Amino acid sequence: MNYTPNDLDNMKFKKNFRGYDEDQVNGVLDNVIQDYELYIKENIELKDRISVLNEGIQHYKNIEESLQNTLIVAQQTGEEIKKNSYEKADNIIKEAEIRAQKIINDANQEVIKIRFEYEELRKRLHLYKTKSETLILSQLELSKQLFSDDTDLE
Repeated sequence: MNYTPNDLDNMKFKKNFRGYDEDQVNGVLDNVIQDYELYIKENIELKDRISVLNEGIQHYKNIEESLQNTLIVAQQTGEEIKKNSYEKADNIIKEAEIRAQKIINDANQEVIKIRFEYEELRKRLHLYKTKSETLILSQLELSKQLFSDDTDLE
């Protein structure tokens, strides 16, 4: 029947010689009991539904927290990858600079070696030239002496 509080407040019972009509009061009470049982069942169902909904909310909160943690881990991983990339790039640059310096040093050593060889060859050429001149001069001198002795024969 679903009485409202206002219905119950405004309800009038018939009176008989022993007081209110017992059948009427019992009928109203039966209806109130039915309404009360219905409200209790509905209240229990609503509480159960609230509990289920709260579990769902908690489930989604757990998913949200998991996603936030995943995003944080992804962000940290991205930053770490970025940092490692910069470090790797720096290492590549340093290695390239070291190799370039080694190539320059090797080239400088080769230049020094070639200059040394050049100087050695120059000295040997000068020595050969000097020896050759000396040999030629001595041969010339010897020739002069030989021919000068021939003139004496004449």
